[in-house]
Amino acid sequence: MKKSILKMMSEGSVNPPAEGETPRTQGLGHRARRSSPVIANVGKALSGLSEDSIVSLDPATIDSSPFQDRFENDPEVETEIEELAASIASEGQKIPILVRPHPDGGERYQLAYGHRRLAAIKSLLAQSDKPETIRVKAYVRVLSDNDLLIEQSLENGVRENLTWIEQAVWAAKLRDAGFSGGAIGRTLSLSKTPVSLMLKVSSSLPLDIVLGIGRAKNVGRPKWLAFAELLEQGGTDAAERVRALFLNDDFQAADGIRRMALATKAAKGRAGVATTQPESRDVAADGRIFGRLKSSPSGMTLVIPKAEADFAEWMASRMDELVSEYLEADSSKAKGETP
Repeated sequence: MKKSILKMMSEGSVNPPAEGETPRTQGLGHRARRSSPVIANVGKALSGLSEDSIVSLDPATIDSSPFQDRFENDPEVETEIEELAASIASEGQKIPILVRPHPDGGERYQLAYGHRRLAAIKSLLAQSDKPETIRVKAYVRVLSDNDLLIEQSLENGVRENLTWIEQAVWAAKLRDAGFSGGAIGRTLSLSKTPVSLMLKVSSSLPLDIVLGIGRAKNVGRPKWLAFAELLEQGGTDAAERVRALFLNDDFQAADGIRRMALATKAAKGRAGVATTQPESRDVAADGRIFGRLKSSPSGMTLVIPKAEADFAEWMASRMDELVSEYLEADSSKAKGETP
């Protein structure tokens, strides 16, 4: 039976010769195989975890990692956590999270990795009639801040599903924590050039703008580099035009590719969607506000406060009559008749 791939990686790729057996040498024409950095990191992670035991913890005693490695402001993130919670509820938690004793002491812990698993289990905790029965499987290990950063990076390398800009922001956090360029490359399993470009983009873009655009799934390095150059050339005015987009409902509803396209247009000075807040005016009489009219690019709405529920019912009952009155007036206007 074949060994599992993960077991082979944790044991190493080369088996020592049996007792009394002559070690085999490689011929000149044979190319020695080298494992990739990601595979090496997986092996390292497995070796470390094999030394730990799995414990059962109260999810409420675990705080988030002090180092954010993902953007959590996309609707798809919430959906993924809900789906994960449903999976854990039906099949159980299959992969433990990793935590460290909280630096502030007490009977608390701090997450090293497994953010979404923990978020999903905490959502189950909030919905449960018996919260004391909800537990999270975890490895507990004493970690310095640097160790914690490395552990998070190892899991990111295994998952390999961070978007390009999430990796770029993570690379900047590693640099700010004192990691050299070479150490960042080894930790992220990237060569020097990709790391350099990530640091260039993350250094030139304000973090609030990056977070406003979001994970930008399927948006890669070329578009982020071009956007960073536009913002550098446009200065404060370009940045403010992009920030104005974040107030727009159409921008918030767009996917990552569309958001990047709109942000790029705004940086160039061409707004892709209206960037002003909706205009509004009160409908008032005798010192009372009966409603508020709001005008936006998508149309006009009338919001009637709960205190004027009787007026709302009156409006609803007369709606057909008002529409007929409007059509009659509009028809007379089109014919040129004097009202």
